[in-house]
Amino acid sequence: DKRYLVSCILYLISYISYLISHISLGGVTVRAVVTRVKSASVTIDGQVVGQIGQGFLILLGVGPDDTEKECRYLAEKILGLRVFEDENEKMNLGLDAVGGQVLVVSQFTLYGNCRKGRRPSFTDAAGPELGNALYEKFLSVCEELGYPPQHGRFGADMKVASVNDGPVTLILDTDQLMDTPRR
Repeated sequence: DKRYLVSCILYLISYISYLISHISLGGVTVRAVVTRVKSASVTIDGQVVGQIGQGFLILLGVGPDDTEKECRYLAEKILGLRVFEDENEKMNLGLDAVGGQVLVVSQFTLYGNCRKGRRPSFTDAAGPELGNALYEKFLSVCEELGYPPQHGRFGADMKVASVNDGPVTLILDTDQLMDTPRR
């Protein structure tokens, strides 16, 4: 049937475009969802294991080709963001200016692929060994930069609570941050 053939061709074109973009960019990308919060916490087995006041809740995802370089770059970028309001209600202040804190939660589902079917595939996420190593590296870079992070536990079933401020939520992807010139 012609419709099926056209559908297959369109799918192949989109998949080839995806592959080309990842090959040309190296396929390396650490992803984070950063939310400006009034407070946030993470609970494991009924126990609060990390909790912050004003600051950033960072959901961090790691891909299979990621390295410490991308983790460091992303941590520096996030911790340097100026998204807190100044006296003129402009987003102009950083974590340091507001005495902000950081809560980091590992989130492999940021690599969920929902293109086919109704159940996401997570094959684009890093395996547990690499994912945990780079999550730990991200935490250590935050500490090194003066923001000792509160955090969850890699691979655990976690309950995350937050009081969003704004709301201000940003999606950061090192593929885009490191390889795309600023517009």
